[in-house]
Amino acid sequence: MKLFQIALVVLMLLINLVSPLSTWADEAPHLSKHPDYFVGQKVVWLYKARADSDNIQRIPAEVVKLGSKQVQVRVRKHNKEFVNRWVNRDRLENH
Repeated sequence: MKLFQIALVVLMLLINLVSPLSTWADEAPHLSKHPDYFVGQKVVWLYKARADSDNIQRIPAEVVKLGSKQVQVRVRKHNKEFVNRWVNRDRLENH
């Protein structure tokens, strides 16, 4: 019975070691479904202040990181500082 419990604990540890590997894929650019963006690329972010707003602002940005569903972009603020934001791919245009 003790051997069964040890085997069960080892099996659970192995499952936990394998499962986080899928989360590492969020930042791997070669696993991206949309290879049309790359780090350092100049893009235009189609920004909406609210989801129900019809006003879309075109903000120049630069790609910083690629995720599986979103892209992190660097945007210049009014005070000439930069801020990074995660943006859906469908809200970006090639510059």
